[in-house]
Amino acid sequence: MSEKQPLLEQYTQHKGQRYVLVIHGGAGTMSKEGSTPEQQAAYKASLRAALEAGYNVLRQGGEAMDAAVAAVTSMEDNPLFNSGKGAVFNVDGKNELEASLMLSKPPASHPEIPPSRRGLGATLLTRARNPSHLVRALYLAPSAAPHTFLSGATAEAVGASLGTELVDPSYFFTEHRWREHRRALGLPEEPLPQHVRAQADIPPLDQLPTGTVGAVALDVRGCIAVLTSTGGRTNKLVGRIGDTPSMGSGFWAEAWGETQRSWVQKVLDRICRKRKRHPRAVGVSGTGDGDYFIRLATAATIARRVQYLHEPLEKAAKTAVQDLLVEGGIGGVIALDDQGNVAMPLNCPGMYRGVIREDGVPKTAIFADDELD
Repeated sequence: MSEKQPLLEQYTQHKGQRYVLVIHGGAGTMSKEGSTPEQQAAYKASLRAALEAGYNVLRQGGEAMDAAVAAVTSMEDNPLFNSGKGAVFNVDGKNELEASLMLSKPPASHPEIPPSRRGLGATLLTRARNPSHLVRALYLAPSAAPHTFLSGATAEAVGASLGTELVDPSYFFTEHRWREHRRALGLPEEPLPQHVRAQADIPPLDQLPTGTVGAVALDVRGCIAVLTSTGGRTNKLVGRIGDTPSMGSGFWAEAWGETQRSWVQKVLDRICRKRKRHPRAVGVSGTGDGDYFIRLATAATIARRVQYLHEPLEKAAKTAVQDLLVEGGIGGVIALDDQGNVAMPLNCPGMYRGVIREDGVPKTAIFADDELD
């Protein structure tokens, strides 16, 4: 029996259930006036590629976790984004990466994972080629990584033992980010380090970014997975830990139980469409000035507002993002609930963002006043 056959059989059992993927590629001070059509086109094409990578998993009945990893991997490998290959530098000219994964319930493909496992964050990574792969591997190995938060060499060594690819730190260096780092410190941009080659590609639209990349996916089983990955804040202090790996701050996924209804009630609900159901699961990934996300526990706050105040997802997310601005923090979030509702509020000039649903049509936007197209 092929590996795909059981997956497709499971999908058949859930035929008719919704699936959605929403992504972000960072939020910040990019401006429409300061960009070129070529830059905008490059970012939109990259967002579409990430959406399609995740969609290809979901449409075959795949796990939300794997769809999120596929989407984020696409952005980690793309120098336009502040993660993986395009990560920014810290004040010492090094790359320290972070990532996290959280699920509303364990993946059906790994029933041995206890519901209390919830998720995992990793920080101060210097060699994991794709931090998204690392946190997935660690999450799926409770015996090897029994904790919720790991860092540095230990996280990477355990990840390597589980098959995660490690690279030389020079892999993450890009000319644009190097020049940006040096310029911001008032240091000469040249000569370039020996392992950095001049690049003729399109320069990043955001300068001195604080953002991340992230994906939130809902699969046909009703599981929501959140995966976030970043290079952190440009010229951050060595050893600084942001909101991306901090559970409840820059990421959150949670389910708070199913409504107990008989099968007759469920059928009647579908026929009459009269019962107003409140969301029972939410996933959130943030991007922006992480210190403020930590102080306000932004991601978990959105879930609490949906759960206890019964606020629509859009209202809960927008309120939390505006609270960041009141405190002085810029950024945005992507959020998704188990009914397929999506929210993408931001309080700054732009946030790379996109969504794809069952129809397979990727829709993207960059600036605050952009409509998804």
